Amino acid sequence: MSRIESTTLRDSLSVSITVGAYGTAFGAAAVANGFSLLQTCLLSLLTFSGASQFAVIGVLGAGGGALSGIATASLLGIRNGVYGVIMAPRLKVKGFKRIVAAQITIDESTAVALGQEVRGESAMRQGFWLTGFGVFIFWNLFTVAGALGAQAMGDIRAWGLDSAVPAAFLGLVWPRLKTKRDRILAVGCVVFALAMTPILPAGLPIIATAFIAVAVGLRK
Repeated sequence: MSRIESTTLRDSLSVSITVGAYGTAFGAAAVANGFSLLQTCLLSLLTFSGASQFAVIGVLGAGGGALSGIATASLLGIRNGVYGVIMAPRLKVKGFKRIVAAQITIDESTAVALGQEVRGESAMRQGFWLTGFGVFIFWNLFTVAGALGAQAMGDIRAWGLDSAVPAAFLGLVWPRLKTKRDRILAVGCVVFALAMTPILPAGLPIIATAFIAVAVGLRK
């Protein structure tokens, strides 16, 4: 590998540490929703997709079934497949390395890689690998810290940490709403989900709003 660009390293580390620290919220929220330390850690280790992980614990914690949790998480994870299509011709990896690349193809690794485009393909690949591994390491470490801290606190719901799931989703989604149309759609989906919560089984209101967003996007 060629020499690592200092700017690429800086960008990767800043994103990795910031996003990784967010794993603390996931660890605490998972324990608050009845997941064990082992289950929480395995979700971060194997799933490694913040939005999908929060979806799983949110749906199951609310009493939803496994299929609802998996469906919701899968819908949120579709974008990673799109990222894979974008990054494949730039990474040019094969075999086992391709499997590893697929695991760390997330919002952050893709964003940092594309942000290095002006510095050439080598810098893009460095940004991808550094950010992907960085977020993976810090996310899993902070997940353990959050879960252990939550266990030590006893009754998590008494501290209000069960609200971490909806708060986390809001934190993930809101910065991505760039236009007035996006914000109106988001608020409309929130209203719809709240209205359907007493009627539909746990998890289905979220899945329904995802289809609404897709339908609006296709129409646009």
